[in-house]
Amino acid sequence: MALLLRNLQRAVPVRRAPLRRRLQLLRAALGVQRFDLAVVCVDNRTIRRLNGVYRARDAPTDVLSFPFHENVKAGELPQPETPDDYNLGDIFLGVEYIFQQCRGGEDYFDVLTVTATHGLCHLLGFTHSTEAEWQKMFQKEKQVLEELNRLTGTRLQPLTRGLF
Repeated sequence: MALLLRNLQRAVPVRRAPLRRRLQLLRAALGVQRFDLAVVCVDNRTIRRLNGVYRARDAPTDVLSFPFHENVKAGELPQPETPDDYNLGDIFLGVEYIFQQCRGGEDYFDVLTVTATHGLCHLLGFTHSTEAEWQKMFQKEKQVLEELNRLTGTRLQPLTRGLF
């Protein structure tokens, strides 16, 4: 199914073709390539506004995920009832914030990929509100990124290390 990748900002460069390739590989690793997915790249102003409206936090953030399916249990795939239900949801990447958070030798494109992986896991029911949930999400991200690393020769690691 379709992968919609939109860049709605001009603050930092986004290499859409390589990002699209990695997103397709991530979808395959998660077994969700038959589901539609939208990934939208936005600046700090936009991600801050969305974060305020949907999470009551007046600050920019790296990623916001809006799942199409409610109550998906972590580790399970959505069970579509109609063809229109083959939709994972939308991921908003705060690319300007991600760029600003990159430290030292961190590659912005790699961090963007890992952040998108985190957002995809949220669409599939993973959260990190408790240590047990964090452990489960961390393991899923690690598994998916290891598959991406195997296919692309990268050495990406999950970002969720300090979130709980």
